[in-house]
Amino acid sequence: MPPYDPSTFPPFAVTVDLVVLTVRRHALCALVVRRGETPFQGRWALPGGFVRIDEDLGSAAARELVEETGLTAHDPTKPSLGNGAHLEQLATYGDPARDPRMRVVSVAHLALAPDLPAPRAGGDANSARWAPVEELLHPGAGREGDQAVPLAFDHARILADGVERARSKIEYSSLATAFCPPEFTVGELRRVYEAVWGVVLDPRNFHRKVTGTPGFLVPSGGTTTRQGGRPAQLFRAGAATVLNPPMLRPEV
Repeated sequence: MPPYDPSTFPPFAVTVDLVVLTVRRHALCALVVRRGETPFQGRWALPGGFVRIDEDLGSAAARELVEETGLTAHDPTKPSLGNGAHLEQLATYGDPARDPRMRVVSVAHLALAPDLPAPRAGGDANSARWAPVEELLHPGAGREGDQAVPLAFDHARILADGVERARSKIEYSSLATAFCPPEFTVGELRRVYEAVWGVVLDPRNFHRKVTGTPGFLVPSGGTTTRQGGRPAQLFRAGAATVLNPPMLRPEV
């Protein structure tokens, strides 16, 4: 084998960016942070950071998730503690001009969790907030005065890809339950679908679909009145990970 000289290849950095989604006040929201350093100082961006030399990508994403939200990622090999987040790799972004500092390749991850509290800023971010994804995906993100300021870097594209992943995946998988607490009502689950898809669903048809799909929902044995009105039956996510037939997204 001929000698290998790493100096013959241009250096580049690797980052992880997080599309952190939750449902707040019946709206699908994403976590954004206001950058405290250049480039794009003062602009809103997705949370994330550089991958450390001793980290793999999943570990880097999980570390950033803890630093930005205080959440740990669910470990599928261990029992859920009830306060973790669904975390999965989304896509890789490598446009040579995506970062003005140097060549930076970002491996984005999608994180989903139930109604999350107000975020805390960390790292080089001097403020953080939850914002409705519709506000972020269309002109109006990070308003300063009357002028709409777009997200930093290529984060609008990354956010759009993450939202579409969530919207399409809840059609055929149990991913929507990642937005719910460990025990939830059918009405609460329906409102997740409505928030993620941005539609209004027929309650009876939805109830029939989710309770008639074997292994999708499992009765927990309890009821709740937290939604007001009559006590509603509580469920938890079942073992089924694929919906067959899928719950197709209504056309809007």
